[in-house]
Amino acid sequence: MPDTQPAQAPDAAAENIRETGSVSLTGDRGVIHCLTIVGQIEGHQLLPPETKSTKYEHVMPQLAAIEESPGIDGLLILLNTVGGDVEAGLGIAELISGMSKPTVSLVLGGGHSIGVPLAVAAKRSIIAPSAAMTIHPVRLTGVVVGAPQTYDYFARIQDRIIEFVTRCSSIKSERLLEMMQRTGELASEIGTALYGQEAVDAGLIDEVGGLSDALGYLHAEIEKR
Repeated sequence: MPDTQPAQAPDAAAENIRETGSVSLTGDRGVIHCLTIVGQIEGHQLLPPETKSTKYEHVMPQLAAIEESPGIDGLLILLNTVGGDVEAGLGIAELISGMSKPTVSLVLGGGHSIGVPLAVAAKRSIIAPSAAMTIHPVRLTGVVVGAPQTYDYFARIQDRIIEFVTRCSSIKSERLLEMMQRTGELASEIGTALYGQEAVDAGLIDEVGGLSDALGYLHAEIEKR
């Protein structure tokens, strides 16, 4: 039976963009849902209202709805994030990697810290020539228990991130760990900053490109399906 649901009103679409940073793009070659992940990934703790953030409780149900919706053919993820909560970021990344529909991520500006797993989670990852990605060890701000178990816990979290990134990209675990622990490159901590083509050469990202490349990939995959 044809879909008889009414099209989303312009005011409703504008409100959806304002609240969740997402919109569906309808063209002759299919319907592509555009999801933005920007600012800081918010976890279980609320960030200050003046902080630009992406809330995982908004993104996760959207991803489930996109996967299940017969009216959406593909997913475009626009990334410009400084990172944030590790578990929230990994949870979103696992949902993206588990989708059966065509997915593509486009790193614009930055895909830093936990933004790296989010970038590689899509079936195809693209980075703008001027975009950057920062890779560093797991860190925690605030008071922590100074015990060996705390550092073991950090190491296990880092292992989860390394496993996910290497599973979803072409980089080797040894190379990724070396980048995390590199000294002398970042002013305030250890780690590595990659720009555009460098992220592709490292095996993290599939190609350097822009919006037309991302949409072209989705259109091609939609036609195959």
